Amino acid sequence: MTPGSTVLVVGVTARALGRSALAAGYEVVTVDGFGDRDLVEPRPRPREHLTVTPFDPERAAHEASAVRADAIAYTANLENHPAAVARLGAGRRLLGNPPEVLAAVRHAERLEHALAAARLPTAPVQASGHAWDVHGAERDLLVKPRRSGGGVGIRPWHPGEPLADDELLQERVAGTPASLIFAANGAEVMALGLSRQLIGEAAFGADGYRWCGNLLGGPGLGVLPEEARLLASALDAATALTRAFGLKGINGIDFIARDGVAVVIEVNPRWTAAVELAERAWETSLFPTHVAACEGRLDARPRRPAEGVFGKAVVFAPADRTAPDTDAWLADPDVRDVPSAGSTLPRGEPICTVFAHARDAVQCHAALVERAARIVRAATPPAGQPG
Repeated sequence: MTPGSTVLVVGVTARALGRSALAAGYEVVTVDGFGDRDLVEPRPRPREHLTVTPFDPERAAHEASAVRADAIAYTANLENHPAAVARLGAGRRLLGNPPEVLAAVRHAERLEHALAAARLPTAPVQASGHAWDVHGAERDLLVKPRRSGGGVGIRPWHPGEPLADDELLQERVAGTPASLIFAANGAEVMALGLSRQLIGEAAFGADGYRWCGNLLGGPGLGVLPEEARLLASALDAATALTRAFGLKGINGIDFIARDGVAVVIEVNPRWTAAVELAERAWETSLFPTHVAACEGRLDARPRRPAEGVFGKAVVFAPADRTAPDTDAWLADPDVRDVPSAGSTLPRGEPICTVFAHARDAVQCHAALVERAARIVRAATPPAGQPG
């Protein structure tokens, strides 16, 4: 597939993936839940954009059924909806993992069995708490939705607490939340970036286990402990899972970094939120890498990445707000997912995303916190005025 072809890009937010495809020279049609200004306004623009609010993958697939496109590429949360991916892929080239791969690798028990077969560590899962209860195991357990995403709905489990049909238990692993993004051709993998995940940070309006960003950088910059060993461990897991499930394209694995070992929590078998940090580090679009891997090729890595640590953080609204004039945000390369002026910003929902690049992880994180605070102040009405 070559530049100039039309790609339909679908996801909760299509901005990062859609912009990457546009930068690589593809014609793009986007479907997402936001229609952010920095997706639809800057040139080159998507040929067409459809906003589905609230975003629902099945409805998005229906809305996109009449779109003329050569291929379909998807991002979150389509990995949890293989039927929608099948509908989107009908009559189009699928740039990503097919529905049967999504169903298999997103099945927590199958994932655990595949890791165990490869003699790799993982966090045990259980369909109910009964087996662990009756054996008297004193475990630190989390309730997790089977259709998990962004940490939403994850909570501590209390013995005897019943689970819903769409929930499971997973053992909580102590360590540092992290992720690996990699290209896969069904048999081999190529690392594209190792990052620390930002989880539940109040500075960005998040709490609990909610994902709110990533820090990506090389060894010795304070991003992750024992990074060289950790990368080797994460690559072992990525390779084993690629061969077990036939993963293709750009994918991600979430894991806990513990003593230089990657303890896999789940697989994100699609373009992930951390990819654009790798693109900033490599200073290039990785969409051609995604296309090549889907076609069975692992192209050579881009040139050596820029020095330092690259970070992104999603800024969540601390209360119901209204977006201010966002022209300055649109012009700022370190603010993305820019809402339209006057749009509603419900409490707990994203306002926008901020980025930073600094010498080390501490400075990068501090810059993200400062930029997030500035965004919240801008979206806070003056005293005496309603929000």
